[in-house]
Amino acid sequence: MKADQALPAPANGESCPGVTRVAPRSTLIHPLTSILEPLNPSALFPESLPLELELGSGDGSFAIQYARRHPDRNFLAVERLLGRLRKIDRKGLRAGLINLRLLRIEASYLLEYLVPRESVQALHVYFPDPWPKRKHRKHRLVNARFGELAFQVLSPGGVVYLRTDGEDYFAQMTAAFAAHTQFFLAATPAELAGILTDFEKDFLAHGVPTLRAAYQRR
Repeated sequence: MKADQALPAPANGESCPGVTRVAPRSTLIHPLTSILEPLNPSALFPESLPLELELGSGDGSFAIQYARRHPDRNFLAVERLLGRLRKIDRKGLRAGLINLRLLRIEASYLLEYLVPRESVQALHVYFPDPWPKRKHRKHRLVNARFGELAFQVLSPGGVVYLRTDGEDYFAQMTAAFAAHTQFFLAATPAELAGILTDFEKDFLAHGVPTLRAAYQRR
């Protein structure tokens, strides 16, 4: 199996494939042992701080920069590809980011079943898999149901930050939140917009603009 090959979410009682239990502080990867028990954010991090999630962290370029700039927040980066997760782990350990943790699981399942209600201050979703073929669009992360899942985990006043390079997907993203009465359109802070992912840098270098939106929970 290739290092970056995606694996399904673990079955009942299994550990996430490829995640080895090791001594504390030797890895930032959380050893998820059950997909039935909700996460306990206070047990993930050494300090109790506001929690933010990134769904689909890729190579971790945003997660590393953001966690470094915001030591006053706990940041949970979610990524299904093991090779990418290990890369983020190495970077985070070298940077000494005690406010960063990593989790390997399907993002939509995490939101629906494992994240405690109203426990998150911000969700970051940057350049999720576009699934461009019409017959595959049902697999997109930000779909008609995503707004309800975001509402479930965000605390009042919490924000969802979205980015993509695909006009069609962006239209679907904005439609999903426009249809949800408990969210309103918000601004993306300049400081946040200035933290670019490696994908974004590559797109911009080829003249492909970033489409952004932010929605705040009432």
